[in-house]
Amino acid sequence: MPLSRNQIEKYADILIWGLETARTKPYKEYDPILVRWDLASQPLAEALYRKLLEKRSNVSLQTLPSPSMEEAFYSIGDKKQRVWIREGTRAFYEKLAGSVFLNAPTSLTHLKNIDPKRIAEVAKARKPLRRILEKREQRGQFGWTLCSFPTRELAKQARISLEAYTKQIIRACLLNSSDPVGRWNEIFKHSIEIKRWLNALPMKAVRVETRTMSLEMSIGEKRKFIGISGHNIPSFEIFTSPDWRGSVGTYYADQPSFHNGNLVKGIQLTFKKGRVSEAKASRGGKYLRQMLEMDRGASQIGEFSLTDRRFSRIDTFMADTLFDENFGGKNGNCHIALGNSYADTFSGNPATLSKEKKKALGFNDSALHWDMVNTEPKMVTAVLRSGKEQVIYEKGQFQI
Repeated sequence: MPLSRNQIEKYADILIWGLETARTKPYKEYDPILVRWDLASQPLAEALYRKLLEKRSNVSLQTLPSPSMEEAFYSIGDKKQRVWIREGTRAFYEKLAGSVFLNAPTSLTHLKNIDPKRIAEVAKARKPLRRILEKREQRGQFGWTLCSFPTRELAKQARISLEAYTKQIIRACLLNSSDPVGRWNEIFKHSIEIKRWLNALPMKAVRVETRTMSLEMSIGEKRKFIGISGHNIPSFEIFTSPDWRGSVGTYYADQPSFHNGNLVKGIQLTFKKGRVSEAKASRGGKYLRQMLEMDRGASQIGEFSLTDRRFSRIDTFMADTLFDENFGGKNGNCHIALGNSYADTFSGNPATLSKEKKKALGFNDSALHWDMVNTEPKMVTAVLRSGKEQVIYEKGQFQI
């Protein structure tokens, strides 16, 4: 069951809402917007392109490489080719006002035989480009959003039918609503209340406990919880970037993870003095450990997130991090990300954060950012600066 023309039009409208909501300063006519898409999402790309032109945006289009082309790039290309950045790309990024990514993979495991060191080389080479966009976003000059389009490969890896997969996307993104943008605005407004409540608590740390794990993380100074901001469609998560130095205990990801063309299952991490001291997986353990060696920050926490089941309609594993990190179901979910942190979780002006100041505050720096999801029943407790403890999340929802 493909998305209908009406649903595709609504999807494009929601993406524009996300793009506009994610940027703190309004767009101007003829601002440059980059649209990147997998070929399978072309119907959505066409609708989005038309709507952006109607808004008088200058749209740059980029079709992403096929799995075969991407496998060739990593296997045949030498190091100089892998780390090459096209002339003019940096200058283009320094003027870019917005970006939309339409994810529609036709393979999720095509890089399983590629040396992870080659994948890490590319990630590190592209890190400066990401930094350019981060700085522009902090100044209110750049906004971004992304979504996923149903494909047979996604449905196959999620072990459900394409029809069931498509229905999950329709439900999660509110594509059958008569006013989906209005509904997303309602969710956005509800999330503000939760974030205000969390940010008013004088937290020193948070502790996540399930039957399989117990992990405590220092919140750190000058932090805030953010989320549901238009950046991802759908997005129901509320998150922060903790001080990586205060992470201790164990974490378990019960959801499988497709990462850079590799499948990893049953991730188990042990943290000592803020860093992963032991990493195991029931499948893909070697790849996991190689990714954690990408750079110094790859084995340190860059994000901690919670999703309230009352917001999310996602109740099935989707083999897509965008949906899996927003899983609702009966128990909601939490996830951590190993690797790079988000500077916009700084409670002050992120544009004032120098590299030295970020380091002093315990914001993690890495070319990696890998989300690992747990959907078990859990209790999340805030350890307050007074020493008292307060349960902030239980039975899949915030205890506000």
